[in-house]
Amino acid sequence: MASHSLNKTDIATFLMLAESIPVVDVRSPSEYKSGHIPGAFNIPLFDDSERAIVGTLYKKEGRSKAVLKGIELTGPSMHHKLQAGLEIAREGRLLVNCWRGGMRSEAMAWLFSLGNITTEVLDGGYKSYRHHVLSGLAEKRRTIILGGMTGSSKTHILKHISKQNNQVIDLEGLANHKGSAFGALGQLPQPSSEHFSNLLFDQWSKVDVNLPVWIEDESHNIGTVFMPDCFYDHILSSPTIILMMNVENRLPRLIEEYSQYPPGLLKDLVLKISKRLGGDNAREALCAIDTGDFAKAIEITLRYYDKTYLYSISRNHTGKLIYVETDTDDIEVNTFKVLEASKQITL
Repeated sequence: MASHSLNKTDIATFLMLAESIPVVDVRSPSEYKSGHIPGAFNIPLFDDSERAIVGTLYKKEGRSKAVLKGIELTGPSMHHKLQAGLEIAREGRLLVNCWRGGMRSEAMAWLFSLGNITTEVLDGGYKSYRHHVLSGLAEKRRTIILGGMTGSSKTHILKHISKQNNQVIDLEGLANHKGSAFGALGQLPQPSSEHFSNLLFDQWSKVDVNLPVWIEDESHNIGTVFMPDCFYDHILSSPTIILMMNVENRLPRLIEEYSQYPPGLLKDLVLKISKRLGGDNAREALCAIDTGDFAKAIEITLRYYDKTYLYSISRNHTGKLIYVETDTDDIEVNTFKVLEASKQITL
């Protein structure tokens, strides 16, 4: 049996080691769900109810009573936790974090040591990781924002830009949302705002600071996910290329995308923004959906989104604005136009 000595590691070293060693988050399932180090496995010392019991006992009767209760609650399941650790470990090694790097990490590191697993515990726990994330997202990068009105195929253009050896971060992909009131259609459930920022930092920290990174223009929130203020401020202050495409060129792609969904679902989403559309416009859009006239329904909603977007650009963006006119929805043509426009930007 291996003797156990606790090894604690700072966050920078921990994340470097995590590139090759699995991370085990030993917090409760609800804590893990709220946000965790991307790629981490969850082997909780306590489930949510057990954590509440032990935490309450700790506050009322002190550490010793809480530790005894914790052993009582987790004892019968310890072999399952060790088995899970053995299955995850790589070359007999694991990285472990809890909330503050305290008793839960120490207890699980001890347990894993019984299976001859060498562990490194994150000093300061997940709390130190979150501080690291927010500090990292406050750091500036050479950034170009791609803007444009709804239906301008910005996401597709960014994919083409990425294929041409440019750095791109897909905020909508990280948020599982396309940005508008209809943006959740066909998407996986959204992460919490906390975990979104963890995912974002994971990519932001890997950006080559000597080269620009492209990001799609977004509101402060993408669906239910909110960007950290420091990162959103960076978007607003970065140079932005705005693709200007008329409604007629945007309609075919939007009709193809949204006509596949049940009319009732589309009507529910129109109702959610009915006050912003205006009563007459909302009723007209609902009737158009009922009759299968998706072009008309989309055109009505686009009038609202176009007006809102252009107002937001003029009011909130403080970086250089470059408007690019296009008379086509051809992705390759528009990618070329956007890249040519980016040559006007000095970063």
